[in-house]
Amino acid sequence: MVLGAVWCPMEKTKAITKRIREIKTQYGLASDFEVKWNKVSPAKLDFYLHLMDFFFDDDDLAFRALVATQKDRLRHDSFHQDHDEWYYKMYFDMLKVILNPDSRYRIYLDIKDTRGEERIVKLREVLSDNMYDFRREIIMELNGTVM
Repeated sequence: MVLGAVWCPMEKTKAITKRIREIKTQYGLASDFEVKWNKVSPAKLDFYLHLMDFFFDDDDLAFRALVATQKDRLRHDSFHQDHDEWYYKMYFDMLKVILNPDSRYRIYLDIKDTRGEERIVKLREVLSDNMYDFRREIIMELNGTVM
């Protein structure tokens, strides 16, 4: 399993989004086409290569990934957790090194389970506490909810 995070300065989001939409339409895709790496096919290979070139050439975009191997060896019972709770712990491990206490963030996650909203609130709490942000000012928004 790979969890990934892409981030950029807030003032650059509109220009980056516009450029990604332009690349999509250049290859005959709808501007709202959902880019997923499991959709890569020979027919779309040039599009994905162009998108990767854009990503690595743009100094305002950053990326971090967390790779979890051998998920079949996880011992959730030993840690008093279920698989979904483990998933959010992995989000914490991925995000904690990205966040800078001198910056402000809007974070958007894939919702994993039916208790996702509850877990997102907990994730924000743990991330904030990890940065000594007891006033909850660093993470301004999580999944579209202003905190």
